[in-house]
Amino acid sequence: MLEINSLRAGVYIVLDGEPFVIVKHDFIKMGRGKGVMRVTVKNLKTGQTLEKSFKGQEKIEEADISRSKANYLYNEGSEYFFMDSVSYDQFFVTDKQLGDKIQYLKENLEVDVLNFNSSPISVELPKKIKLEVISAPPGVRGDTAQGSVTKKVTLETDQVVDAPLFVNKGDKVVINTDTGKYVSKS
Repeated sequence: MLEINSLRAGVYIVLDGEPFVIVKHDFIKMGRGKGVMRVTVKNLKTGQTLEKSFKGQEKIEEADISRSKANYLYNEGSEYFFMDSVSYDQFFVTDKQLGDKIQYLKENLEVDVLNFNSSPISVELPKKIKLEVISAPPGVRGDTAQGSVTKKVTLETDQVVDAPLFVNKGDKVVINTDTGKYVSKS
């Protein structure tokens, strides 16, 4: 059990039997009264975010979250299939559980799997991944006169990102999965 002063961003807790991760926290102390910890939590199964307040001596259940490695295999409709790197067991995670992460998934990508009560509930992508550019308009000399030094390129996962003018079709680029932005050419 956790006390309210242990609640920080990134801590996993259980509310109403569901696993949540704390996204944001704020401690408020009013006059002589006891402090209140306000947190924004995200449900790891559904992706829904909630605001919660915990008072004084309240105890919060810590979630039993374990991590394992898996490789992305394929998707079938709204189900995305992965294979555990150790046991070779296959499992799926729904598109709602993955959210925006879908746009970075490519075959054989290694991910970290979050398991709650020994069941996979979500995946975490590497911070940076390499993707191939499948479509890029030509960078024309003089394009920078208007202050625009980027162009829209399409990646192998059908994601469109802003990239520098020197990036061409067939190039491999590094993308930050947190921001969805171009990092470098590899």
